[in-house]
This record gives sequence, structure tokens and C-alpha cells, in this order.
Amino acid sequence: MVQAAAVETSPVHAAPDLQIEQRLRERSPATDETTALFYLARAYRPAWDEPARVEALIAAVEAAQAHGLAASDFDPERLRRAAAEPGAGATRAERELLFTDTLGELLRQLRHGKVDPRTLYREWNFTPPPNPYEHAGELAAVVQAGDLRAAIEAHAPDLPLYRELVRGLAHYQALAMLGDWPKVPAGATLRPGERSTRIPALRARLLVESDAGLDAAGGSNHYDPALVEAVKRFQARHGLEPDGIVGAQTLVALNTSPAQRVEQIRANLERLRWVAADLRGDRLLVDIVGYHADLVLDGQPVWESKVIVGKPARRTPSLRDSVVNLVFNPKWVVPPTILREDVIPRMARNPGYLASQRLRVVDRSGHAVDPSTIDWAGARQHGFPYMIVQQSGADGSLGRIKFSLSNPYAIYLHDTNARSLFRRAERALSSGCVRVEKPTELARLLLDDPVNWSAEALEAALDSGRTRTVAVGREVTVLLHYSTAWLDGDGRLQLRNDIYDHDRGILAALAAPRTALTR
Repeated sequence: MVQAAAVETSPVHAAPDLQIEQRLRERSPATDETTALFYLARAYRPAWDEPARVEALIAAVEAAQAHGLAASDFDPERLRRAAAEPGAGATRAERELLFTDTLGELLRQLRHGKVDPRTLYREWNFTPPPNPYEHAGELAAVVQAGDLRAAIEAHAPDLPLYRELVRGLAHYQALAMLGDWPKVPAGATLRPGERSTRIPALRARLLVESDAGLDAAGGSNHYDPALVEAVKRFQARHGLEPDGIVGAQTLVALNTSPAQRVEQIRANLERLRWVAADLRGDRLLVDIVGYHADLVLDGQPVWESKVIVGKPARRTPSLRDSVVNLVFNPKWVVPPTILREDVIPRMARNPGYLASQRLRVVDRSGHAVDPSTIDWAGARQHGFPYMIVQQSGADGSLGRIKFSLSNPYAIYLHDTNARSLFRRAERALSSGCVRVEKPTELARLLLDDPVNWSAEALEAALDSGRTRTVAVGREVTVLLHYSTAWLDGDGRLQLRNDIYDHDRGILAALAAPRTALTR
């Protein structure tokens, strides 16, 4: 039996409406419980007797597109018809439930998103939306607010990135209404100082977005310094290496239309609503698309680093996790995917591959197995009953430190022996785990023990070469987060390449019709 005390409300004075109670009882058991709990807590008294509040709700629905949501999901015309014909009895009850259902769904979409990310990603484990009891309490608080429209707007995530995305959406929506912008023709890579008949088109394209450093009167075919600087600014805004060289990726970004940018921002607004609840408190955030990680403790950024993430064929998943321990001088047990797709085929082609990588074969008891006794050509078809292990050491694949996470997918953070890869602008290069450029600094912060784990003590433990597992001194949430829009160091919106093609699935789910508001 549901208890009315589950949802706190301020006193209401209208008389109970038995038609509301009856209509709620007639609903399908599969109907969302939020509305039923909301009316139970207010003893079935109506909530929408004031026309001004109904108008405020309809205005909020029509403004949903400012958040990248579809007003059509809420059928504003139906709401207007219901507002114009209050009716009585059962009709009034239907009207009541329509408005309350609409508000409940609008609040849910604004704060937590329309799409359930678990339908797109099997690994998804970020904080879920509130249960119906909690959501009914939120609904009651908004209904009772003095300014309903403001209370609804306040339900959207209160994050700098979200606010910039909303502003960016309005900007690109306005540009899209004017049509597409000039395209830069395909051709050879353009380098500073060169001349090309494509230069005027490049200049025209950048002027559309009002680049303040460009002369609109310029019309030569020379890739001059002013234009080079404008291209560098454009590249920085799109997560590209700001080198002024117009290659394939810069050309794709230049020729992405305003309408496409609108859709990209919509996907990122939805994605941010999914994770907003976790972007608070102490956290180690790995920005997968930006190849970057930062640690926030006590509200302050205390560490940042370049990272290397999974290649498109072996993606780093989006996860909420925690560091369970640190492993100094870790041994590497080759994961099943790498074993199946990399090691076994290479051994079949080159019997000396294991030795060249300092890898050895062991059985389940840890005893060494002679690689020459194994049928490597048939191992993929007939199974492989052994493990491939790499001994610890700075030249090992995991480097000198491993940050063990708690997920069941063998995804973790670690040092690397291939440090030159951090010089690359694009770093989707791993087999799914996250390689960290500054692991020692991160280890000291997570150990959180300056007496026993000073910089000197940590370095001595690493230099010993001994494999050692150490508990963390500070529990920190780890967020592996994928986003094709971010804020740069100056707080400006940066739109980036969708390296795993995730935006497409989100947009398709956003476009799907949602279930009818009443059943």
C-alpha cells in the first residue's frame, strides 16, 4: 500500500476530486507511478485550476526546443485545446492528469533526458534517475512554486557546459535558418604560405562565423598569416591540432553544416543530462573524446593529464567507477580480446613475437609453457587454455603503475612504455584501457598519505621493481565520459570529432516518438 507521507506537499485547500482518483485507478498497471503518487499525497485535489499556471506549462513545453528537446513530444496543441475547454467531471479529471503527466515528463526530460542510456550502452552504470516517490516529490515542489515557468527551467542541469550548449544551440539554430554556409572544395592539404584557388572559399567560410581577425575585403589566393591564424582559431574551437594546416579533418569540420552542428549539440545536451548528477564532488574525470583527464578534490582542480583511449575498434566504454587499489610495477596478463585478435595471429605468423615483446605463456597454475609446443594456427578455432603474461618493468605495456577499477570489463587506468604517443593530437590508440601521461602525480594524490607516501617514498617503491598492491587513501569517483562538445580552457564551447560515432544513436533515439502521455 502506498503511503501518502511518501511525498511532502504544502497544504492545499481545493476539495478532493473523486473523478481524478477513479481515473487513476483505471490506468494500466504499467503506467508511470509518479502522477498517482503526486495525487495521493495531495488527497486527489486538483492542481491546475489557475489558467495562468496552465499557460506557464504550455510556454515551458514550447520552449523545450531551447534544450534540444522536441516540443512535439508533449503535443502542445492538445494542451491548448484542453486549456480552452476545462469541462467538468471526467473531462476535468482527464485535463488534470494530462497537465500533470506533461509536467512530470517535461521535468524528467529536462533533468535526466528523454532517452534511457541503458538501451544504447550495455555497460552504462551512471547514477539512475530518481524513483517514482522521489520524482513525485520534485513534481509537487514545482507545482507549488510561485513562478512555475522559472521552476521548470531550474530543473535543467546547473552546469557551465550545459549553459554553453544551450547558447550554442541557439547560435547554430539561427545560422541554420539562413541555410548552409560556403563549402571549401576538396583538394590537397593547404599549408601556410601556399597559393590555391580554394583560398577565397576558405576565407568566405570563416567569415560566415564572423572571425574578428579576418579582412572581409581580402580576396587573394595567398594563404596569408591572418588567414592561417583564423584557421588555427577554428581548429582550436573544434578540438583539432591548431597548426594552421588544412588537412582532411579540418576540411570535414569546416564543411559541417549549421544544421549538423544543431544535431551534434542536441546529442550532447541529452548526454549531459544523463550524467549531470555525477559531475559533482570529488571526481576523476576522463574525457574520452578530448584525450584528457582531470582530478577535482574539495571543489578544486588539483591534477590534469593527457590520456590515450581506446581505438574505434576497441572503444573505451562510458563508466562510473572507482579506484580500488594501485599496483606498482604491475605484471600484465593479456586480456582475451588482445589475445584473440592480436597475439595469437602474430604468433602464427612470427614464432619470435612473444620473445620480442617480453611475453611468456603460463598455464592456470602459473607454470611456464614452451610456446613451440602450441598450435598457434589452430588456437583461435580450438580455444587457448593458457595465459600470456608480461613481467613488470618500466618497459612493460602497463608501465610502472596500474590504477585498478572495479568494473567487470577489465578496463583500468595505467602508465605506459609508449610515452611518445602523448605527443600526438589524436590519441584513440589503445585496446580500451586508459593510458595516463602523469601517473605518478595521480598516484600520490590518491594515496593521500604525505608521511608514508612522499614523492621520494613512491619513487623508491617504483624503482625497486617489486610488484606491490597498495590501497588508495582517498576514495574518488572515476567517470569515463564521452562527449563531442566540451569547454576549452577559456570556457568557450568546443565541438569535436565523434570518434566512436555515438551521436548518431542518441539522435535516432531522440527522434523516436515517446509513449502517449495518458493510457
